[in-house]
Amino acid sequence: MTTNVTIRNATPADAAALLDIYAPYVRETAVTFECDPPSVEDFTARIASTIKRYPYLVAEHDGVPVGYAYASPFKGRSAYDWSVELSIYVERDSRRSGIGRALYTAIAEELRDMGIVNLYACIATAECEDEYVSFGSMRFHERMGFSLAARFSQVACKFGRWYDIVWMYKPIGDHAPNPSPVNWKSQA
Repeated sequence: MTTNVTIRNATPADAAALLDIYAPYVRETAVTFECDPPSVEDFTARIASTIKRYPYLVAEHDGVPVGYAYASPFKGRSAYDWSVELSIYVERDSRRSGIGRALYTAIAEELRDMGIVNLYACIATAECEDEYVSFGSMRFHERMGFSLAARFSQVACKFGRWYDIVWMYKPIGDHAPNPSPVNWKSQA
């Protein structure tokens, strides 16, 4: 499928289409710990807020959004500026088609150009896979060059079960003692 996939910057006008991708993850999985899908208005505001500083990318197949990825602050304090958390969602029927790899490759390139040094991903998991969470996201991140940084046990309860999270990490730049300021880019 990746032959007809294009990657572009998201806009707030994409909210409804991207929410259509995200909502099944909320309702049917423990991949996200939101329990109710946000409204289109809330999702629009999330996109608008993110693009003030960070990349938010959409993958389209034949002009239809099939996935998205965005960066957000790892922590809110300025000494963390060179580290970001990544999030990615691919339409469930389009997984394992190269879309996730294309999105992560593109967003990492943009972030590196901004001066970001560290990528982090917070991933829901469990001791054993079940109908709500698999080890697929961890395997994907490993294939993308991420390594395990931390595991927190039984941090969230969804569908009457307790789930863990793992933090995975990938350096994409040099850890200079006095790094240049991040070149914040606005897509807005």
